[in-house]
Amino acid sequence: MTIFFQFVKLFFIIAIRDVFRVAKSGFVFYITKSLQHLYTPWKYLSINTHRLREVSMKRSMPILLLLLLALLGNGKAQLREDGRPTPGKTRLEWFETHRKMSGTIQLKSMRHQFILKSLRWKGIGPQWMSGRIVDVDAPLDEPFTLFAASASGGLWKTTNEGTTWTPVFDDQPSTTMADIAISLSDPRIIWAGTGENNSSRSTYAGVGVFKSTDGGNTWQHMGLEDTHHIGRIVIHPVNPDIVYVASIGSLYSYNRHRGVYKTTNGGKTWEEVLFIDEKTGIIDLAMDPADPSILYAAAWERLRKAWEMFEYGPGSGIYKTEDGGKTWKQLTRGFPNKGLEGRIGLAVCDSRPETIYASLDNHDIYRKAKAGETDAYGFAARNIIHGIEVYRSDDRGDSWIKVNQDHLGNVYNTYGYYFGQIRVNPQNAEQVWILGVPCMVSTDGGRTFNRVPDEGMHGDYQAMWIDPRNTRRIVMGNDGGLNISYDGGLTWKDIINLPVVQFYNVSVDMAEPFNVYGSAQDHGCIMGPSTHNPVNDNPYQWKFIPGGEASYLEIDPTDPDILYSENYYGSLIRSHLGTGETVRIKPKADQGEDPLRCTWLTPFILSAHDPQTLYFGSQYLHKSTDRGEHWKTVSPDLTDNDTRRRGDVPYGALTTISESPLRPGLIWTGSDDGNVHVTTDDGKTWNRIGGLKKIWVSRVEASRSDPSTVYVSLNGYREDDFHVYLYKVTDYGKTVKLLTGIPGGPVNVVRQDPVNPSILYVGTDMGVYVSFDEGESWNVLGKGLPVTFIHDLVIHPRDGILVTATHGRGFYTLDVSSIQKFNF
Repeated sequence: MTIFFQFVKLFFIIAIRDVFRVAKSGFVFYITKSLQHLYTPWKYLSINTHRLREVSMKRSMPILLLLLLALLGNGKAQLREDGRPTPGKTRLEWFETHRKMSGTIQLKSMRHQFILKSLRWKGIGPQWMSGRIVDVDAPLDEPFTLFAASASGGLWKTTNEGTTWTPVFDDQPSTTMADIAISLSDPRIIWAGTGENNSSRSTYAGVGVFKSTDGGNTWQHMGLEDTHHIGRIVIHPVNPDIVYVASIGSLYSYNRHRGVYKTTNGGKTWEEVLFIDEKTGIIDLAMDPADPSILYAAAWERLRKAWEMFEYGPGSGIYKTEDGGKTWKQLTRGFPNKGLEGRIGLAVCDSRPETIYASLDNHDIYRKAKAGETDAYGFAARNIIHGIEVYRSDDRGDSWIKVNQDHLGNVYNTYGYYFGQIRVNPQNAEQVWILGVPCMVSTDGGRTFNRVPDEGMHGDYQAMWIDPRNTRRIVMGNDGGLNISYDGGLTWKDIINLPVVQFYNVSVDMAEPFNVYGSAQDHGCIMGPSTHNPVNDNPYQWKFIPGGEASYLEIDPTDPDILYSENYYGSLIRSHLGTGETVRIKPKADQGEDPLRCTWLTPFILSAHDPQTLYFGSQYLHKSTDRGEHWKTVSPDLTDNDTRRRGDVPYGALTTISESPLRPGLIWTGSDDGNVHVTTDDGKTWNRIGGLKKIWVSRVEASRSDPSTVYVSLNGYREDDFHVYLYKVTDYGKTVKLLTGIPGGPVNVVRQDPVNPSILYVGTDMGVYVSFDEGESWNVLGKGLPVTFIHDLVIHPRDGILVTATHGRGFYTLDVSSIQKFNF
């Protein structure tokens, strides 16, 4: 009965809270939201409803009763996590500690201190490809100056329209960007919002908003550190002290810090002027160019879990204020309000401010899926939804009409949460642009759309700036960099020299000099020389190789032409780089087994003892002794196989595998649901390691000096838990020790030095750390590495070069051969 009383308590809390909203937000707002709460109280419980895709509001009460009965009968049906996001203040404190550690060496020996201080990272590219650009803006009085915000590579400035770039945000506590806003009345004032607003699997939480008063040269943190993800920043056109910030809020958990915030004193203090609920934030915000007291806010109900993306709900909608945020009303006349509304984008025409466009990711069913039809990732398609729809209002939002005549489903494919930007020509209300996998443009007010000419462009469009003084000049941001058009979008110039590539991993070969291999988000697998100099060398020393954007890579040590790589969800291939031959070698489920579950980045390894032997991780561990031609399953299900966590993202799978370099058949595995297992007999028997926190296992690293020891890193990113979880496990799991001293995480990778086993290297979402005493104490390693997300590390066994794969700044190398000789 405890859950029943919890349900009743939550219902009354919601009702009481809404009563207080009446005074603040108006009667219409109160009635609308109260009715939504009446029909959808599961918003405030964590029941896994699997989105209830085909359930309309009118039919939801019977299902609510069934869910309530299920709760009464079985408390296990409740899946709400107890944890809340790590406080933003704590994360800022971690950054300050990291910054102090960067200038302080914690070693007693002066000689060791001198050597460690002299180490400097070298960026090795690639420089002919870029990463995801989420926003662009430009000061009107500087025709060649642009600002580009990268998803996880910081904020950049050019004063020569992209010929060269300067990072202007590298000394700040967050390099995941969301939005840039430049004051019209004083272009020296620039605001930057952190925490990318595209809710993908590699979208990182920021720490609020920052302000520059000198054109982007220096920055000051202005608060809102618990907002996690910023949707939009709007500056008053006359008074730059008045600023509005749209907060989407945390991605993986509930939190209160989402809505619209307003400051009237340049960011010294903030007032939350619009709040809907703990999982509905504001993804977009637009101001009436003729009346700055009128604003439109696009609300988006969304919550991501490791196993599913809940990307729509009754909290989504459009709100309007006519008094600078004091009161709001929801705009529903002609705009869908079924509870199936996803991400919304807004655009107001400067020359005709009564005209507003809204893009909507509509999850109402368009048609049934055909037999054999698949989605963008190759999975069996479910019902085909409407996807993006374009709505128009010509009376400042009082009424709306859907204007697009054709189904535009291919613009967003199956991931509308990743897009959502819409633009209108400032001087022509009939020309409207929608950004998605392709960019589409309409010249008849949204009735028909044509694909923007994009030959040679990357695709997946995320940002657009139209010069209000010359609307033929357009700057576009996409997953591969920037493009500029001077003829209204007919032709484009590539700007792909921003070094903000997002790598997932790194491997090396034994060539001289050795080559570096990695898989890059939105690009695929590439390789290049470890000695590459981005300033002087031919950029095309880096080249594409077989494999997709989510791939581990292994190179046969006996034949460097044999490459193993994959695409997302474990599509493993073996390639011969000399002949170009590629063979698909992904294991298949044995007869009678459950279908294989593989993560986005599926782990596999070559055996350290036999290069023809591979291990591959699904929910099982698979082994091949003939380079992948044949496989056998050598484990039971090594995950919890929790059926309550079955959604639209494969879950309950291995994430990391490590074989002992000292003993064949001694293998450690980690999974996305927090399980670590070990086998000492090549899979005949398995033991689960206890004493670890039950969250995503980012790495297991078998010891190079003791076969009974493994180092384990866990990553709470998918629960908005950013603490450090790093363990040393000894005696095959009988002893588990938490290693402390690294200020903040999460931890993505741990490596033991191949020459000096006392040395550990750790990569976190802030940088690289080194320990010379097996994890008892830590130092920040090297100079010259910007604050960035370290996804992988590898130490070249011959040359003593440490290579890091950053998720936002490309590859970096560091010569650690001198510190490998440290002996304490």
